[in-house]
Amino acid sequence: MKIRVVIPVRLQSSRLPNKPLLEIAGKTMLQRVYERACQANADSILIATDSYDIMKHARSINAPVCLTSTQHQSGTERIAEVISLKNYDKDDIIVNVQGDEPLIPPKLIDQVADDLIRHPEAVTATLCEPVDSVTVLHDPNVVKVVVDHQGYALYFSRSPIPWLRDQRDGSQNEWLSCACRHIGLYAYRAGFLKIYAALPNIALGKITALEQLRILYYGHKIHVAQAKEAPGIGVDTAEDLRKVRDSFL
Repeated sequence: MKIRVVIPVRLQSSRLPNKPLLEIAGKTMLQRVYERACQANADSILIATDSYDIMKHARSINAPVCLTSTQHQSGTERIAEVISLKNYDKDDIIVNVQGDEPLIPPKLIDQVADDLIRHPEAVTATLCEPVDSVTVLHDPNVVKVVVDHQGYALYFSRSPIPWLRDQRDGSQNEWLSCACRHIGLYAYRAGFLKIYAALPNIALGKITALEQLRILYYGHKIHVAQAKEAPGIGVDTAEDLRKVRDSFL
């Protein structure tokens, strides 16, 4: 069994055109992500893309890169193709590091891989952190997760979960204590990703834009651990990019 980091990257973004190639303190966003991944204890790092421009850039920074289909609807589907192209062993642990996470702590990459190894009943592992405000709970751009007593995901939502039914003294603090923000870092078993790629898409995943619900819908387990450190800022908007650039000043 090997631990392999795959960074799925596409060039187009509706909110930030050419996002992976935008500069952050003298390096592209993609290079920042790749260099962070290289600091983790992985056996291999690979960039997976459908863009010749991304492939050219990856080669310019000496990063291993694989060209994939343009038809994938998600990074997970892109990684499933990589597993077949590279003939990875079914027991390999694949960590999906998104190409817009230039501040991702390498320790979190190690943590999510280790968590999947320690939970053999799970096909996927991911991370979360506490929610510290009601504003965050109501933010649809922040994905929330509810887990069972063993840390396995019950549901993910862009809406506030769990819902606070009754307002009473101290209830808001109790509400926040039950809420978790999902961190979009995943580890998968390579053999499961081949199964995942063959699973029919579901309306639940489409309307919520949460592909992990497809895993739960078909009865597979996702283990969720609390992140050992803050995940850093992901870049979705121009404001996110400004904050990341400011962090290097």
